[in-house]
Amino acid sequence: MKKVSLADVKPYQAPKHFAMTALKLHGKEETGASKFWMGLSHFLPGGGAEFDASPVEKIYFVLDGEVTVKTPDQEIVLGPWDSVFIGAGEGREIINNTNRPASMLVVINYPD
Repeated sequence: MKKVSLADVKPYQAPKHFAMTALKLHGKEETGASKFWMGLSHFLPGGGAEFDASPVEKIYFVLDGEVTVKTPDQEIVLGPWDSVFIGAGEGREIINNTNRPASMLVVINYPD
């Protein structure tokens, strides 16, 4: 068991993201988690992530605020305690269309 205190977590720059701060809470280097990692993303108003796809699965869980997740076929709005699963290879875009910050947990599996 390994506790992570938010005060000890360092931000990192997530590729293709803008007006947001990413914090990696759990992963191989942070806690030894070997199957997945978990981060906390804070999106400013207008912040988000460009359209992109990756070969791994993702789960987004909104803690506070609101984000819109778009795929080529769908657009959904996630509010507090809403979550979405993004399959491996599924492209998505994220945007905070509100005037309030939004916070979201991100869980991503490591590739095999």
